[in-house]
Amino acid sequence: MSAASALWWDDGMDLLILGGTQWLGRSLATEAVARGHRVVCLARGESGGVAEGAELVRADRSAPDAYADVAGRTWDAAIDVTRQPGHARAAAVALTDAVGHLTFISSGNVYAAQNEPGADERAALLPPLEADESTPETYGEAKSAIERAYGEAFAARFLAIRPGLIAGPGDASGRSGYWVARAARAARDGGPVLVPDVLDDAAQAIHVEDLVRFVLDQAERGTSGAFNAVGDRGTFGELLEAATTVAGYGGEVVAASPQWLADQGVAEWSGPESLPLWIRDPEWRAFQDRSNAAAKAAGLALRPLEQLLEETLAWERAQGLDRERRAGLSAGRERELLAALRG
Repeated sequence: MSAASALWWDDGMDLLILGGTQWLGRSLATEAVARGHRVVCLARGESGGVAEGAELVRADRSAPDAYADVAGRTWDAAIDVTRQPGHARAAAVALTDAVGHLTFISSGNVYAAQNEPGADERAALLPPLEADESTPETYGEAKSAIERAYGEAFAARFLAIRPGLIAGPGDASGRSGYWVARAARAARDGGPVLVPDVLDDAAQAIHVEDLVRFVLDQAERGTSGAFNAVGDRGTFGELLEAATTVAGYGGEVVAASPQWLADQGVAEWSGPESLPLWIRDPEWRAFQDRSNAAAKAAGLALRPLEQLLEETLAWERAQGLDRERRAGLSAGRERELLAALRG
């Protein structure tokens, strides 16, 4: 899935990160600075500060003059995390001759089929979005369009990284930490804990720091091609078991059928009043079941699931187990559902 040259940067490289102020982008910048690279983050700067040691160039990537303040500068490598095709199309024009190698953080959503367990990078992609701006409904098509734009501009100097669920400390969405945090509250306050009855469904997550290290390793090497940067294949039941073990909860777990939960208005995957990380639609049953064999052969190193959850729980405790979450059931709603389930 890739070709790599032996580029090692003993004195650090000049790295441009398009973004760099939100979770993944800031994590990339932090690690890159720690490796001795000279990092520039081009972003509006409204989502947070850049990593200590990185330079922020403020720019609106939707504006015609987005790259005016970096005109004439060159970089050994660049990394882009955008979901807007217009951003990538403009960057491809402005930066092709200024950047030696470009890595795009794409997504497993680019694949045309999400029901093929164990599928690898050879699977067909969605048709690229023609519009410059994406919506949540066109996220996969938008990422596909960005891969095409950068692939055409950079050719053998382009690498696409396709994560699935990114997990770990700092996940502001709240979804990847919900289950271990919920188990920790149950260990403190008592159960039961309501779960969807999908224990045999696939579940797959990659720690943000494992993803960051893999991305930077490949950027340093000048790797080209595409990789599914995803966690090891497992089940939802294994994830729940690990979460309860890490949190020290040995009490009752109540499983409700997906149809019953849907009838009660419980959301899937993410968002308020959801039960995170499960998907009812059979056409999406393998979204969390992609092959990571190529990435592991290229050096992807994954920490054990239990360690991922331990580190996530430490962060969740620091944020407050009882805070209002962006994903998951509120305590009151869970009690209502349990009472209704038991009739």
